[in-house]
Amino acid sequence: MTDTANERPGYQGLAFFSYGFRPFFLGAALFAGVAVPAWILTLAGAGDSEFLYPARDWHVHEMVFGFLPAVITGFLLTAIPNWTDRPPIRGHELMLLFTLWLAGRLLIAIPWFTPLVSAAVDAAFLVAVAGLVWREIAAGKSWPHAPMGGLISLYAGANILFHVQALSGAATDLPERIALALVMVLLALIGGRVTPNFTREFLVEHGRTERPAPFSRYDGLSVVLVGFAAVAWIVQPCAMVTGWILVAGGLANLGRLSRWHGWITWREPLVLILHLGYGWLALSLLALGGAILGLGLPATDAAHTLTTGAVGVMTLGVMTRASLGHTGRPRHAGSLTVFIYMLVTLGALLRVVGPTTGLPTNLVLGLAAVGWSGAYLLFAVVYGPFLLRPSLDE
Repeated sequence: MTDTANERPGYQGLAFFSYGFRPFFLGAALFAGVAVPAWILTLAGAGDSEFLYPARDWHVHEMVFGFLPAVITGFLLTAIPNWTDRPPIRGHELMLLFTLWLAGRLLIAIPWFTPLVSAAVDAAFLVAVAGLVWREIAAGKSWPHAPMGGLISLYAGANILFHVQALSGAATDLPERIALALVMVLLALIGGRVTPNFTREFLVEHGRTERPAPFSRYDGLSVVLVGFAAVAWIVQPCAMVTGWILVAGGLANLGRLSRWHGWITWREPLVLILHLGYGWLALSLLALGGAILGLGLPATDAAHTLTTGAVGVMTLGVMTRASLGHTGRPRHAGSLTVFIYMLVTLGALLRVVGPTTGLPTNLVLGLAAVGWSGAYLLFAVVYGPFLLRPSLDE
């Protein structure tokens, strides 16, 4: 996704529905700021939940199939016009899509209708997103981006499978792994593109001679290893060979990250945070592999290295940069943005390593939630006005 602030002429509707990143970034941030504390309160026994599914399943579903798809949708609907040279999805169509996402969140939390209807409404969102992605790729003949359409279609299928399993009383670990495995691949693809590209821009602007290594066979091998690790983790999550593939993928992507000169970007946290997010991805592969091999973190904490660490840090990195660039503001992280990055990183660290410190579990999880969700709430406070108003250059 490029950082052009131009919203493209010809749209006279509400600024909030002029581009996909506006409603979906703000909606995702507000939801993350509320849903995780609600889960912690439920876990602590502060009240009886009336969710569609048991509290644990609700938490997993809403983070993996509720919050994250909103961020991905905001990114895709903003990037696709650059891929296809077509007008962005906006206005009533975007409003309806956002309403469908909101309806899914409400019906999973408070199932006013039958479980089947509530599940169908939620599942319809990712199906609709996949359909829109394929429509735009086909209309713009942007077939090199077809893998993105395939990944979103698989994501929609995983959500449907989650509902089928949950409604039938079966375990939902398989669709959860499918979704998280797809997230690994998406982060490797998207993070592996935007991080070196924006780093190159930064280095050129500041007159540095260093450049991130261009995409090579090594980068291709690193992404392929993530793909193999994702498939192996879905099919054989406890097999030793899966553990070793995950570890190999983590090491390869640490090497890939080192070729992008991220340490030079410390003067601009807006770029540095993308390197930290990709570093979390590599560490999550190592942690998940180590958990299978009996080394390092337990499996649950290792999984949160991916969800709270890689997903949390990378999404906020992309959301802050896109929100600034596409609303005509300078691409620079101010003090509040830096504080957002600090909060999400602290929250991720507490969630991943806190349970191993021996401190009371509810205390550790509560502090982790304050940091992680607090980062998204602060994003909503700081960036919400930018997302609700027209771009400065309009």
